Amino acid sequence: MLDIKFLRTNPDIVKQNIKNKFQDEKLPLVDQVIELDKEFRESKTRAEALRANRNKVSKQIGALMAQGKKDEAEVVKKQVTDMADELEALSAKETELEEEIRKIMLVIPNIIDPSVPIGKDDSENVEIERFGEPFVPDFEVPYHVDIMEKLDGIELDQARETSGNGFYYLKGDIARLHSACLSYARDFMIDRGFTYYIPPYMIRSSVVTGVMSFAEMENMMYKIEGEDLYLIGTSEHSMIGKFIDTITDEDKMPQTLTSYSPCFRKEVGAHGIEERGVYRIHQFEKQEMIVVCKPEDSMMWYNKLWQNTVDYFRSLDIPVRTLECCSGDLADLKVKSCDVEAWSPRQKKYFEVGSCSNLGDAQARRLKIRIRGSEGTYLAHTLNNTCVAPPRMLIAFLENNLNEDGSIRIPEALRPYMGGKSVIEVPGK
Repeated sequence: MLDIKFLRTNPDIVKQNIKNKFQDEKLPLVDQVIELDKEFRESKTRAEALRANRNKVSKQIGALMAQGKKDEAEVVKKQVTDMADELEALSAKETELEEEIRKIMLVIPNIIDPSVPIGKDDSENVEIERFGEPFVPDFEVPYHVDIMEKLDGIELDQARETSGNGFYYLKGDIARLHSACLSYARDFMIDRGFTYYIPPYMIRSSVVTGVMSFAEMENMMYKIEGEDLYLIGTSEHSMIGKFIDTITDEDKMPQTLTSYSPCFRKEVGAHGIEERGVYRIHQFEKQEMIVVCKPEDSMMWYNKLWQNTVDYFRSLDIPVRTLECCSGDLADLKVKSCDVEAWSPRQKKYFEVGSCSNLGDAQARRLKIRIRGSEGTYLAHTLNNTCVAPPRMLIAFLENNLNEDGSIRIPEALRPYMGGKSVIEVPGK
């Protein structure tokens, strides 16, 4: 959410930013909120003048009564009562205007960083850098579900019976591999100085609207019927919510956290849920990174965060690339974002396995996350990034470590988490 003072003094910048994000339908909101803000400030000014006048006039009542001027005192009392009634009406008006202003401000997009490429959608995202050499073996790489089934590691039909499309059972060595990737990610991030958390998996609506836009919430979040609780779509939601309405001393910054959680998503939209696959699903697990820092440090941390993901995947012999998200592909709260994409030997192309985002002070403004410095308090910046999110990450892992006989190589870094195994063998061989 933008600072209303910034919008008031820089309406053209805000409007151009809306155009850069190809959301022209929101352009009228800028003038609308400016008019409401003007009305709100005029109402406050009138109320302040009324209070001062009421206090001044009220003092006259006692003096008039002491002088025996009861009629005049009654006239003054009526004036005080009238002012009190007007103040009550103004207070109600201010509350109504404040709520309407906030409602509009929540849908006006954050100002994107000047480095963000201008483009309509994800088809115009820009490749930044590649890490590792993409490799295609001289044998056919099967579909990821076929690889898992050959290893007796997945049951989709049974999950469809219990839960519907978008769910799965993992079993045996594939289930162990799934857990190994998460455990390795946990230790990988701890070794880089991040504090490990397991957060709540449900959050209140006040936190949901603080960390994401209404459109994202509608498309992603599952609501718990009859309660003010939502299942988290990522642990970033509850981890940022941890700082709601807090003031942290500068010497305690930055806050660098890494959290494990299951994630639950409706996945409403054009992509839909796969009938046979684990790329786009309703339930998965993830190791996340979250940083709360001083504004001047946020871009430095942004670069550190995506590099952590690159380093994690490269340690498992998976080629990756970074892709800068263009203006039209950025969620409204984001200042800058990039995707980390892993190489798929089967498809001979890269696909998304993680996303790194700098949200500036947007979440901090909504949730009142502040820093105390020598000259007072100010809003923090918040960032988040995926370290690893299996089972999507398993697709890249299995394809890039597949042997011709269907067995899977286990890179050295992962072997301690797989009981020392260097390969997952095909059952019966």
